[in-house]
Amino acid sequence: MSEEVSSHVYRLHSTLELPLEDVYEFFEDPDLPDEIDDVEITRRNNTLIFQAVTTDSSISKYTPTAQLKASVTENRVYEDGAEPNRRGGPQWGMDEDEEPESELVEYAAFKGDRETVLQNSALQYAMFEVLVEIARRSEKGTLTAITEADGELHATRIVDGEDQPASVEVVEPPDSGQGSS
Repeated sequence: MSEEVSSHVYRLHSTLELPLEDVYEFFEDPDLPDEIDDVEITRRNNTLIFQAVTTDSSISKYTPTAQLKASVTENRVYEDGAEPNRRGGPQWGMDEDEEPESELVEYAAFKGDRETVLQNSALQYAMFEVLVEIARRSEKGTLTAITEADGELHATRIVDGEDQPASVEVVEPPDSGQGSS
């Protein structure tokens, strides 16, 4: 009988934002972990749900598999990085055509802690690996996490699409001093 290696996501915090178009493009031909056969994408109003479809026949079809949740927001993107004039107050004498060219772009925002962004425990670590790949494609935001794989704790920190050094440190809380009266 083989010993099953377990993996867990203990802590996670995400402030990732990337264009919705980039997210859909990623899921057109993703490099998914072995445990995940596919990812079903559902949009309900301004919420996107990415549900793992398992390759493991021992997981019942009634078992809720891990899912990523993102909110959809619209941001105005200005051409050539130009920002509108924001000196505050009315701007008399300025022509209305001086407004820089812009368009509304929909963004997927993976924001919150583990319970908000990464839900359900079946295939949770595998879906975390998918989130890491999304984070590496994100130009804005941070993903930090403490996970366990192969019996070891791992720290993950990705800032604006770049992997950053991270470590897990165990410390005593400041109020655990001895001799308190």
